[in-house]
Amino acid sequence: MTDNAPGRPLRALVVTVVHHPQDSRIRHREIAALLDAGWQVTYLAPFSAHAVVVPAPEGGLTCVDLPRATGRERVGAARAARAQVRRLAPEHDVIVVHDPELLIATAGLRLDHLVWDVHEDPAGALAVKDWLPRPLRRPVAGAWRAAERLVERRHPLLLAEHAYADRFRREHVVVPNAVVIPRSVPAAGGARLIHVGNLTRARGSELMVEGARLAHAASAGEITLEVVGPARDEASRVAMEAGVAEGVVVWHGFQPAEQAMATIDGALAGLSLLRDLPNYRGSMPTKVVEYLAHGVPAITTPLPLARGIVAEADAGVVVPFDDPQAVADAALRLWRAPEQAAAMGERGRELVRERYDWAKGGAAFVEALTDVAGERSPRR
Repeated sequence: MTDNAPGRPLRALVVTVVHHPQDSRIRHREIAALLDAGWQVTYLAPFSAHAVVVPAPEGGLTCVDLPRATGRERVGAARAARAQVRRLAPEHDVIVVHDPELLIATAGLRLDHLVWDVHEDPAGALAVKDWLPRPLRRPVAGAWRAAERLVERRHPLLLAEHAYADRFRREHVVVPNAVVIPRSVPAAGGARLIHVGNLTRARGSELMVEGARLAHAASAGEITLEVVGPARDEASRVAMEAGVAEGVVVWHGFQPAEQAMATIDGALAGLSLLRDLPNYRGSMPTKVVEYLAHGVPAITTPLPLARGIVAEADAGVVVPFDDPQAVADAALRLWRAPEQAAAMGERGRELVRERYDWAKGGAAFVEALTDVAGERSPRR
């Protein structure tokens, strides 16, 4: 038992220097679940770097600004995070870190109550990191695989995908990228394609614009693409701006999660056009689940988990990698058969309700952290 029972709430320190402060998994699912369960949360994130005002303390949540780690400018963010974690760690029952670099930044601080929330495959992600020289990518990836095994000996892990378990030797709690499912949504249809999420070349930003351009022309200007999310590289920014100038794309940039999710409702289809890269092969693109949760079919590249859920529920169209004409053809097929699009969306929504409902995942997440607090909290 910890010394904060009875009568004193458990406390979590949640830290990221990479993700947006309004990241759906971190802020709107995990932190929200902790607050709903009566925890107090201190949230360290790069608010100012994302032009977000640091919120005032409210409802058990206290926010602290950190620098953002980006490209090769990561050392300052790591140092700032280390200093804040060193200061705040003894006051919290659990520390949850969301970025691999934070494991390095906090090394040597003897944080037995630190938990790594594994969102991705960092070694696989190095294949698309432009800031790391190409000759170094393979040896650094190998070194990271070895480091992961050392980390799991010392710290509890939470895995965002069952497929991540193959990277580790021990069993770890899986908290999938489940979503909040709206109670009711309009039927899919119309002529509006949608993409919600960060924009990079690896995530298919150029492909989605070109596919929308082809569909727009073939539909006599009816089909358009609405995009919610920031451009994370120059090629994506250029592609989006070109699409906007041509009248093919409506680009909102970043929007808070609740507002972003609302744009999905009633769309013709949601686009998830990730490329065939190691970091994506073992992951379920969260946007696919979000589209289906809102009753909108997905047009997705054939990554294994995305292809599996779409094919099982007949909830969209799987297109080849790097094929804008296939994207356009899929959009046109759904546009010409709106009742088919609506039926696909409804079937996908039912499957997501069964397997990816955060109402179930949130309880498992809170239970896992409560167990860590009971065993490892410095406040015992």
